[in-house]
Amino acid sequence: MIDMDGSPVEILSIIGPTASGKTRFSIELARALDGEIVSVDSRQVYRFMNIGTDKISPGIRREIPHHLIDVADPDETFSAADFAEKATLAVRGILERGRTPILAGGTPFYYKAFFSRVLTAGLERWDDLRREYEMVWDDGGGAGIFEKLVRRDPVYASRIHPNDRFRVIRALSIIDKTGKTPSMLHDAGTPASPGYRPFYIGLYPGRKFLYSIIEERVKEQFASGYPDEVNWLLSRGYSPELPSMRGFGYRELAAYLKGELTLQEALEGDIRSTKAFARRQMTWFRKFSPCLWYYVTGSGIQDQVRKVIALWKERHGGSPEISN
Repeated sequence: MIDMDGSPVEILSIIGPTASGKTRFSIELARALDGEIVSVDSRQVYRFMNIGTDKISPGIRREIPHHLIDVADPDETFSAADFAEKATLAVRGILERGRTPILAGGTPFYYKAFFSRVLTAGLERWDDLRREYEMVWDDGGGAGIFEKLVRRDPVYASRIHPNDRFRVIRALSIIDKTGKTPSMLHDAGTPASPGYRPFYIGLYPGRKFLYSIIEERVKEQFASGYPDEVNWLLSRGYSPELPSMRGFGYRELAAYLKGELTLQEALEGDIRSTKAFARRQMTWFRKFSPCLWYYVTGSGIQDQVRKVIALWKERHGGSPEISN
């Protein structure tokens, strides 16, 4: 879809590190701009993982439609290409209903997949090769496999965690089968969605304030049934080695439930991991351009919301005009 003047439709996209206020910000924007929200979060796509991913409440989701939440089971593979495909359908539907699509979330790779052709669905999964790597990994060879990736694509290896079994093996499979590295494919990306272009709004409350929010949020999660949520997932057969379960918080609580950590150690580990994740997010998001960054803290977020609403209405008169 394109604007009446033939240019790509501009999509309002709210970026920033975890706990920076993206959810609240996007909800206020959706209320003011007759919008629907597309979640750009690689953890919220999974069903049953609610507390640890800070999913929006059912009440808010009834008030404001949210897309790309609860679209896969924890043992399903959900790639950036899957996200790009489903998000494209969601955005198209929102525009056809005459409403404003708002992308909001903290997964940089999903944004890149949507707005540019990164690790597209055209790349096969090569299950036989993947299983070979998984057997070596499960026999204790994970460190060696990651070192192999470091040698073959140090740029991509620097972007992921050494224990991210799924992404490490996926990257090596791509290299083995195509002769191209994931970082090459990323840097050579071409527009996947020529009808859409991003209008990035970045939120950042400053490191000190962000870290205090992260600490408070993790403590609240642990007090609100997070250990029980992880125990339920494990009791249903969802392995702690699944990509969905290797995220911060879930992996620490899985270790606690196996008796490898105390609950306090799991909580402290979750806080450390979340802070490290926020730093990695900002490393990525600083490269997103053009982007308007807003310093947001506490009650001051409402003032910034009003500024963005006024800016968007000035640019679009409330909602983009489209033609099929």
